[in-house]
Amino acid sequence: MISTKKITFCLAICLCIAGSLFAQGNWTSLFNGKNLKGWKQHDGKAKYEVKDGTILGTSKFGTINSFLCTEKNYGDFILEFEFKVSDKLNSGVQFRSESRPDCNNGEVYGYQYEIDPSQRAWSGGIYDEGRRSWLYPLTKNPGARTAFKANEWNKARVEAVGKYIKTYLNGTLCSYLLDDMTLSGFIALQVHQVKDPKNEGLTVAWRNIRICTQNIDKELIPIKSPICQVNGIDNTISEQEAKEGWKLLFDGKTTQGWKGAKFGDFPSLVFVVDNGMIKIKKAEVNSGGIITEKKYKNFELLVDFKLTEGANSGIKYFVNRDEKTGKNYNIGCEYQILDDQLHPDAKLGVKGNRKLGSLYDLIAAPDDKPFRPKAFNHARIVVKGNKVEHWLNDVKIVEYERNTQMWLALVNYSKFADLPNFGNAPEGNILLQDHGDDVWFKNIKIREY
Repeated sequence: MISTKKITFCLAICLCIAGSLFAQGNWTSLFNGKNLKGWKQHDGKAKYEVKDGTILGTSKFGTINSFLCTEKNYGDFILEFEFKVSDKLNSGVQFRSESRPDCNNGEVYGYQYEIDPSQRAWSGGIYDEGRRSWLYPLTKNPGARTAFKANEWNKARVEAVGKYIKTYLNGTLCSYLLDDMTLSGFIALQVHQVKDPKNEGLTVAWRNIRICTQNIDKELIPIKSPICQVNGIDNTISEQEAKEGWKLLFDGKTTQGWKGAKFGDFPSLVFVVDNGMIKIKKAEVNSGGIITEKKYKNFELLVDFKLTEGANSGIKYFVNRDEKTGKNYNIGCEYQILDDQLHPDAKLGVKGNRKLGSLYDLIAAPDDKPFRPKAFNHARIVVKGNKVEHWLNDVKIVEYERNTQMWLALVNYSKFADLPNFGNAPEGNILLQDHGDDVWFKNIKIREY
């Protein structure tokens, strides 16, 4: 027979071990499996209920996005949850999010862990709800698109520590973001609006929602295989970007590294540094633009830009000018920046080849490109030898090859037909075009291959 003392001693040992294990993790459940205590609904009228130990969200036609939000705010944390979603219902989980009467009409805004069962397969990406749109689409990390399991339970994880944010899906690292716009806020479960009445009644469910806010460093997953890092902090180069060879072409404070496109004097009355941005001020005299002091051959260029209504500008590359006369000061291949809806140039050219994102007057970008009116857009130009790509907001919209018969045919059918060997120079300057309209640029970065 086992003595009472031995039983008591064994129970004490077990309780100490259990307590020790719990303390190591410092995890707290955000959902008790029985009711919605600690949560409150914002914005839309989708239905949230507890069913079979899960939080079940059901879509409703005729209402905006709905959010079930924690009553508490969280700053640095690790969040884990499981989700299962209908094939035709987009969803997500907000974190470090807010709802304020004086901002965004009181609607929820902030970072979102994307739940995307569509063929696009961007689950695990990071979207900025009600604010800046996509911060980390899975075009940045296409290998993670296979992590999602359709019609099954999926396990998600968010690590948010200071400016560093990482997301995981079923053990796969999906996103790696640096951003400090919001460092604390609530967590919320989204049921996305449905625009087709046939999609009313679609569901998304969550379970095993837990958070760690203590001893976070001990719980973080080390990155074994580096993925693309997105730096959302304006005009900075992160440690990883520096290792990858990225450099700033604009430091957010000065115009160092740039000169006037016509004769070298910087047009400071037209191009001004304004709150961390290069702003082109609308003026009676067109300055022609500014160009880099250095020429580039094989490179990847990133530029964030914002237009005023009806504005026209451009990012030119392979620009070569006569330093003494300024002849052909603004001639080069151009990533067109244009308000397609209000500027008349959008209707000129051939089949839309003067619209936003196009290779100006040569190759048209698609009309369904992901442009964001009245907000900053992200341009990316990749040059590897004769092969060139234009990207807009992380979607490739144009690609072409220079120094070919097809290229020569395109040039001969354009306004550049009379310019000898147009676009075929092995290297050239980069130019920001002044077309007499208000335009802003920031986060201008380049790396050479």
